[in-house]
Amino acid sequence: MPVTDKQVAALHALLTGNGAKNRQLVAELRSGDGGAGYSALVNAAFFEAVDRRFGKASTPASIIEYISDVRSRSDEIAEKVDPGVGERLIRKVLVGESTDDVDSRTSATVKLFVLAALVADENFGVAELDQFLAKVRKMADYLLRDE
Repeated sequence: MPVTDKQVAALHALLTGNGAKNRQLVAELRSGDGGAGYSALVNAAFFEAVDRRFGKASTPASIIEYISDVRSRSDEIAEKVDPGVGERLIRKVLVGESTDDVDSRTSATVKLFVLAALVADENFGVAELDQFLAKVRKMADYLLRDE
């Protein structure tokens, strides 16, 4: 089942700081069968954003510094983003580190906050954000092709 426009709209709302719209759309997705597509979309976006920010030239120190910077942006982020989990989620993308022991709720929460920070740091214009979302939608569609 391919990613839907509503799933993309939910992620767009998150990435543009429209938390109320994101929460409304995510609630609608959860009440239907849109959760898997949204999850695949978020995972694809996280992968792409991490790869853009860190690439292959990352160091453990640069990852630690980045998560520290993200957590310093607000009290809510500091409370919700466990630094060890944030660092491990980034390393999972970059070097395949296991996060099997991290519960799915914690992983999703940290991933969403870090993804929002990564995208905010890109300072995308409207067209660039649309291109980013189109790319990660294709990636997510690929992930979902056998479902």
